[in-house]
Amino acid sequence: MNLAIDVGNTSVKLGVFHNNILHHKETCALDNFSETIHRLFQEFPTIQHCIISSVGKLSKNQVLKVTELCAVIELNHETKIPFINKYGTPTTLGLDRIALISAASHQYYKQNVLVIDAGTCITYDFISDNNEYLGGAISPGIAQRYKSLNTFTANLPLLEKTNPATLTGNNTANSIHAGIINGVLFELNGFIKAYDKKYKNLTVILTGGDIHFLRDSIKNDIFANSNFLLEGLNHILEYNKH
Repeated sequence: MNLAIDVGNTSVKLGVFHNNILHHKETCALDNFSETIHRLFQEFPTIQHCIISSVGKLSKNQVLKVTELCAVIELNHETKIPFINKYGTPTTLGLDRIALISAASHQYYKQNVLVIDAGTCITYDFISDNNEYLGGAISPGIAQRYKSLNTFTANLPLLEKTNPATLTGNNTANSIHAGIINGVLFELNGFIKAYDKKYKNLTVILTGGDIHFLRDSIKNDIFANSNFLLEGLNHILEYNKH
């Protein structure tokens, strides 16, 4: 069994894989990491390998806790990856984006794939049918857009994301929802349309925290997969066993 760990700013996502199939997934607070690891290894004592994706969020003691229980790979920019990286500044490429492209390379090998991760930021990552990662784009996520209107204006309130009832807001709150959510959807559909026009037989993957909020409103054909990042980490782990 494999354990894939994705460490975010405040929470940790963990996935247990057996024969490349995700058997268990959970999220814990960063402060509860050690306790969660202890419990997981009691529940799944056959875990032998682990991959950790973290940008300085785990302490050395927390990582050591895992290395005492199984063989561990800490994902970094020197880790062997299953695609050709054409990014101009490869050492600045986010580990989460590396994992997502690894999943695309493995699951849609020799296909043109656009991976959209709708989370804190919205990232667009493209891998060609030559298994070459060419780069992508980064824009603010939905929550960031709501916060920016509140932070950088004098009178606009901070609202919770809500699907707008109409295209034209008839009050301030409705106008904010219409602007932010429709703006995100126009952006997503615009990117997909532009890539689809440029690359034949494009496959589009949508993942990230806002996946369920956005999925049904996207006009284009997409594959929604909330586990795509964990699956990518698991593939990198398998790739580095050989």
